[in-house]
This record gives sequence, C-alpha cells and structure tokens, in this order.
Amino acid sequence: MKQFLVRRGTLLALFVSALSFSNCQKSTGGKNYRYNGVMDVDGWNRSYLLNLPPNFYDTTGLPLVILLHGFAGTAKQAEADYGVTDKGNAGHFIVVYPEGIQSDGPYRLRSWDAGNCCFVAQSNGINDVHFISNLIDYLVANYKVDPKKVYVAGMSNGAMMAYSLACDLSGKIAAITSVSGTLIASSPCTPSRSVPILEIHSSQDSKVPFNGGYGMDGVWFPAVDSGLNVWAALDTCGAPTATQYTGYTLTEWKNNSGNVAIDCYLTQDGGHSWPGGLKPRVQADPPSVYLNATDLMWDFFQRYTLP
Repeated sequence: MKQFLVRRGTLLALFVSALSFSNCQKSTGGKNYRYNGVMDVDGWNRSYLLNLPPNFYDTTGLPLVILLHGFAGTAKQAEADYGVTDKGNAGHFIVVYPEGIQSDGPYRLRSWDAGNCCFVAQSNGINDVHFISNLIDYLVANYKVDPKKVYVAGMSNGAMMAYSLACDLSGKIAAITSVSGTLIASSPCTPSRSVPILEIHSSQDSKVPFNGGYGMDGVWFPAVDSGLNVWAALDTCGAPTATQYTGYTLTEWKNNSGNVAIDCYLTQDGGHSWPGGLKPRVQADPPSVYLNATDLMWDFFQRYTLP
C-alpha cells in the first residue's frame, strides 16, 4: 500500500519536534559543538545533525563531510554505526548528517530521491538535490566551511544520492564516497566538472548486487562498474588497473594527468554494510573485516579540493 509523506505542519507533534532541532545538544565551556537543525526546503521541514570538531572555535576554513544514511536509516543511526564523527573530531573536519524525507507509514522510513530509487522520496518527487545544495550554502555561510573542501559520502540509498549529487552539484562537491551504492540516475549525468569517486562494495551484497540485478524490495539495480565506466569517461580516465589484496580487490582509474580519479574497493566478505562499522540491527549483513570505509573515505577526500 502506498505511503504518503508527512508535510510540514501535518502533525503538530512533528512540528514541535522539528522546532526543537534548532537547539544545541552539547556544550563545553559555553561553546556548542553539536546541533540538531531543521530548514524549510520546498515546503518540507528537512532535518540534520551537525557535529563541529574540537578546534572549530580556533580556526577557519574547515572541510565538511556530508554523510547520507541508507534507506530506513537516520542521522543518529548513521553517526552511531559508521564512526565518522570520531574521525571528524580527530581529523578536524565538520560532519553533517542530513535526513531523508520520512513516510507516514507505521515504520516512518526515511529515503532519498536518487533517480530511480528509493520509495517514498522517489515516488513523491522530493528534490533532495535542492535540500543538500541549500544545506551546503547555509553551512558555508555560518560554520567556517571551506567551500572548496565539501565532500559527500553515503550508504546504500544514501550512496546513490551521493552519485546524484556528483552529477548535479559538481560545482559544490569536491569528491564523493559511495558505500554499497550504484549510479541509478533517471536522467543523463552531466556534471560541470569531473568528480573523483570512491566506491566501496562487497561481492556478497545481495541488496545492491555489485554485478547488477534485482536486489532489495525487488528493485533492479545496474552493475556498479557500469556507473563507474560512465564516470571514467566523464573524468577522461584511461583503462583501469586492478590489484588483488587479502580479502579485497582495488581497481583504479587514472585521468590524463596520471592522477587517480576513481577508486573501487571490492571486498570478498561482508555484505550490504559499512566496512569497519557496526551492524545497525541484528538481521543486517556483517561489515567487512578487511577494510575500514571511514578511514578510506577520509584518506580519499584529503587528496581533492575544488578548483
């Protein structure tokens, strides 16, 4: 049965909850480092969790990592399971966890409109690109973000959204990381510049199969390398080279300057999960023990800035 979304003001309780998101969560010595925020985008209350690193008040020009949860995930869940906040505090970058739109069904599932996935956001035409674009502008203007060091990472449906953002917001995003995702855009990808891509996937992933096919909820997903080949052409890359390591294979595409433009790590263990992270629920696939996606993500992002 089709689920419909909760619009701003539909439920008083939700509206009151959204208002409370503007309050800070944590302060040290009178300085706030944690915020639950909300912004109105196209008539919808769009929520996010913001974490500032310990050096925030002593510096400027900080990198920003936008972390997108998977289908049915939340900001709180993504923060708890992937370890990106700890990495940001140690590596001195800001992390923001936006939330996909929520259905009004019994499970209140959140999703992103990444093109051809995922319900409910996709079926209702939610403009998530507009949301993330507005969020970037707001954080750059108010939280000392270096506009040349804005990065996006996502898990599953959030990873698909990261690909969409690379297509549509290439002028604002320096690089992306996709974990258990694939390019599933509903229209041609036409970025204004080449965008470095890090893909981390498992050969055991049955929900978004690496080689393509039917996965979660009976949705057909294109093969991961089909999307990477699209980006290799956009990034003017040569033929890829693959290196086998214990437990995983690394495939690299280099651009005409000889610099790595695309990295793809394919693990032989794990499944539809964030390598090195935690299982979000008991029934979830186990994460790979051979890689740490958060470490790989930040190492990759540090190589790139916007021109």
